[in-house]
Amino acid sequence: MQAAQSTIDPAEVAKFEAMAAEWWDPNGKFKPLHMLNPCRLDYITTQIAAEFDRDLREDRPFAGLRLLDIGCGGGLLSEPMARRGATVIGADAAEGNLPVARLHAEQGGLDIDYRHTTAEALADAGERFDVVLNMEVVEHVADPLDFLTACRRLLKPGGLHLCSTINRNPKSFAMAILGAEYVMRWLPKGTHDWSKFITPDELYDLLKQAGLSPVDRKGFVFNPIAWSWSISDRDLSVNYVTASLAP
Repeated sequence: MQAAQSTIDPAEVAKFEAMAAEWWDPNGKFKPLHMLNPCRLDYITTQIAAEFDRDLREDRPFAGLRLLDIGCGGGLLSEPMARRGATVIGADAAEGNLPVARLHAEQGGLDIDYRHTTAEALADAGERFDVVLNMEVVEHVADPLDFLTACRRLLKPGGLHLCSTINRNPKSFAMAILGAEYVMRWLPKGTHDWSKFITPDELYDLLKQAGLSPVDRKGFVFNPIAWSWSISDRDLSVNYVTASLAP
C-alpha cells in the first residue's frame, strides 16, 4: 500500500516503468548502470564491511544484516547483496520493475523480498534496517529532504546509509544528459532533469538536516579511453556517492 504522503514523482516513475523489461540487458537502456555496477559494488561492500566489521573474503560476509535497496529497479544491487548473505528487501515505486526483478532473482536461486512501496510507507510501518542503499534515486524524487528523512527513519541506530547521485554543473550536463542521452544514446532522452541534480555540498547539508551524519564521499569517474569506471577521492564532478551513519 502506498503511503498517504509520498515523495515519489509520478512522471519519474513512469520513465522507469517504460524501460523495465530491459533491466538485465547489459546493452540495453540500462547499459550505464551495468558499466557502473562493479564500481558501485566495490564502494558499497567496502563501506559495509568496514562499518560492521565483516571480512569480504568470506562466502557470505553480510549474513545477519538486514538491507533495504530503495529504488531497486530490476535488482542490479539487490542480487549481489543477497549473494553476500544479507537479508534483502528491494523496494520500488515503479510497480512494473518488480516482476522483472522477482523473475531474475528466482532464476538465480535468490530469496529477495521485492515490494511495490515507498521509503515513507516502510518507515511508517516500523521497518528498520542495518543498511539502506539509496543509489541514483534522490535526483528523481519530488522532495529530497523528506525522502532522506524517511531513509534515516528506516535505519537502526548506527545504521549505514549509502547514497549516490549526480552533481549539478556544466560538466554533468554535458556528460550525464548530452553525452549519455543524446550522443551515446545510453538512456532515453529526458531520463534526467539537470535542475534536479544535487551538488555534494547540498547533499551533505540535506543529509544533516535529515538527521544523518555524513562520514565519507567519493566520485565515480568514467574513463572514455579505458571505457571503465573508477572510484576517486577528489573528482566528484559528475557521479558521486556518500556514506552516512544514523544516530
